[in-house]
Amino acid sequence: MTRTGTRTRARAHPWIALAIVLFALLCTIQAPPATAAAGRTYTNPVKTQKGADPWLEYYNGNYYLVTTSWSSEITMRKSPTLAGLATAPSVQVWKDATASRCCNIWAPEIHFFDGHWYLYYVAGQGIADYNSTQRMHVAQSAGTDPMGPYTFKNDLGAPGNDTWLIDGSVLRVNGALYLLGSAFGNGTQNLVIAPMSNPYTVSGALSVISTPTYAWEKSGASVNEGPEPLYHDGKTFIVFSASYCTTPDYKLGQLELTGTNPLLASSWTKKATPVLQRNDTAGVYGPGHNGFFTSPDGTENWIVYHANDSASGGCDNKRTTRAQKFTWNADGTPNFGVPVATGTALAGPSGETAATPASYTLVNRNSGKCLDVANGSPDDGANVRQWSCNGADAQKWRIEDQGDDTSRLVNVASGKVLDIADCSGSDGADIRQWSWLNNTCQRFRMVVTDSGWVRLVNAATGKVADVSNCAATDGADVRQWTWLGNRCQQWQLKAN
Repeated sequence: MTRTGTRTRARAHPWIALAIVLFALLCTIQAPPATAAAGRTYTNPVKTQKGADPWLEYYNGNYYLVTTSWSSEITMRKSPTLAGLATAPSVQVWKDATASRCCNIWAPEIHFFDGHWYLYYVAGQGIADYNSTQRMHVAQSAGTDPMGPYTFKNDLGAPGNDTWLIDGSVLRVNGALYLLGSAFGNGTQNLVIAPMSNPYTVSGALSVISTPTYAWEKSGASVNEGPEPLYHDGKTFIVFSASYCTTPDYKLGQLELTGTNPLLASSWTKKATPVLQRNDTAGVYGPGHNGFFTSPDGTENWIVYHANDSASGGCDNKRTTRAQKFTWNADGTPNFGVPVATGTALAGPSGETAATPASYTLVNRNSGKCLDVANGSPDDGANVRQWSCNGADAQKWRIEDQGDDTSRLVNVASGKVLDIADCSGSDGADIRQWSWLNNTCQRFRMVVTDSGWVRLVNAATGKVADVSNCAATDGADVRQWTWLGNRCQQWQLKAN
């Protein structure tokens, strides 16, 4: 019996050993990765004021959005969530009084090269739409903050060819840079390209790479404009806007780089049908002039574009900024789907972890203290001062875009707005709260002064919010004063 039992155990050893090995192997097999968590819920539009020609970047934990201003300045919104862009402060990052590029700014974009952001934009000498002086220009950031500050770097016309040129973007192919844009030629508006020796210098002539050829590119007028590069799995695309923007049939088309030289029209193949167009069922008309960005975790591709809510919306400030996720077809081309109706609750980009800001505090650079309504008073005329930051509603402000590059600052505790006493233009005039009267004394511009800091400029007086005598004490008065460039006149916007 003992011998038989021993033989039985010996025969069982190989199977036991095999079972142990299989179990160990199973334990080392990783479960498939979970689907990325959806971001914060948002609805379109993500910007209603001056929402045309949007460009959006996600960088270091925040989204940055710029759009056409129709004025002499460019404002930018910053938010940790896509949803938050709808109510984020519009901060002035660029203004230029130079006569040749003073006015009528269109289609700004930011691109990051070699440790700097480059702000590309179109501007001219007058305020009339589509005036003949519109040209491309570029400014350079001081450092790596997308909000600047920026300084002017260069004009971007082709050497020896000063021509109407709009909708600038930058294409990268095999390590080389190319300027993309739109210009007139032979009675049509065409897509053009030129080589660049660096991010701010055009080094060769403009070449036409696309002209309107299909009927869907000729609604209202024969137009190709707004060229935007898109890259995927070794493929290079340009997604562009076609037809006249005053029509509801403004739409997106697509080129694919199928040759080796991007300066040649023969290297680009145009898709025979539009890739994004009006969706009457959803009430979306004239979708166009787009950009692209990726989700915070890098797993999703998103398109940002403008559109109208009605067929008669036209080509002006009725256009609003929208965003939606897109996918890829089996052949590696983008599938943008159809424009989504406004007000539809959608999952935001995956990987968003921050909360959507509901308000902002303003922290003085000199004292580190917060802009505060004295004692949380609800009264008209209550004083605005600085006080140690304590998270109270009296120190929280909703910053609401007024559609003219200015904002009103609404106190969360009282519902009243920041106001210059008696609309005085004098240095030392008191800053207080008051019921909203919709006058310029209650409107302010937030203007970048340094990375992370702004000055608060009153629209009526041009003077700034200033801590009296640069005091560091609780209760020091906040007044208006001529801009001196000191730390007592600079504020940091902190999301709540």
